[in-house]
Amino acid sequence: MLSQIKGIHHITSMAKDADENNRFFTHTLGLRRVKKTVNFDAPDVYHLYYADRTGTPGTVMTYFPFPGIARGRPGTGEVGTTVFSVLQGSLDYWQDRLTQNNVAGLKKEERFGENRLLFEGPDGDGFALAEVESDGRAPWTEDGVPEDKAIRGFHSASLRLRDGGPTEELLKFMGYEEAGQSGNIRRLTVPNGNGANVIDIETLPSANPARQGAGSVHHIAFAVENRQRQLEVQRALAENGMQVTPVIDRDYFYAIYFRTPGGVLFEVATNEPGFDRDEPVEHLGEALKLPTQHEHLRPYLETHLAPIGD
Repeated sequence: MLSQIKGIHHITSMAKDADENNRFFTHTLGLRRVKKTVNFDAPDVYHLYYADRTGTPGTVMTYFPFPGIARGRPGTGEVGTTVFSVLQGSLDYWQDRLTQNNVAGLKKEERFGENRLLFEGPDGDGFALAEVESDGRAPWTEDGVPEDKAIRGFHSASLRLRDGGPTEELLKFMGYEEAGQSGNIRRLTVPNGNGANVIDIETLPSANPARQGAGSVHHIAFAVENRQRQLEVQRALAENGMQVTPVIDRDYFYAIYFRTPGGVLFEVATNEPGFDRDEPVEHLGEALKLPTQHEHLRPYLETHLAPIGD
């Protein structure tokens, strides 16, 4: 069993409209845009990152906004719900705030003794806020959300799978431990994690497969401290039968990818070098940053990419 993985690093989804996506995460949810860059494989598409003040692993929601992309169809083989952590007593505030911002899908529920508020993103994305007794992560508060109500980072992610067994075994190999079961949902946690420690597996044997599109999660990334720990994980996963990619430099972290038995794309990402490697913390997310191999496209991209508000 591995011990290098410390929870979720980031979650990457797809959207239809960059400006709408930016407004939702910064003005409605009160997160900070910490990077405005482009998709490595499709440089005419933004890659937007939202997080806490510095982009701490475990707080980072990222998006590829493909203009005109069709909405995804929820189903199995994907991350179904991305869950953010808030302190106890916050949900009434969030219900009022999300209602005032015309957010769809509001519904309160309880899972494993925690109060949650479900809601949808602009493209039907599945989100929830989960109340926790304590969370020592410092929130970003400069977009109008009070500190005692603000999002701390990720709480968990729910995987929707037709057969959860093989993915559960994989997660246990990756260092996760059983933490409970409620109906068709099994909860796993990683000990001594980064705060984004929980994965729920929802087994839905009769559900249709998901069709990716706007509102779908593209992949979920798990955090390791550095490149040495990543290489240890890469080697162990390959020895365990996973088809793991070589290490890929993503400028702000190094990444490896592999497809799980349930169909979800997993990534293992390093905590280094971080989002301040090419701009100071005080100005994260303001300027368009381009990967070196795409810098020659700057004159075209700066006129082609749709404007995004603050």
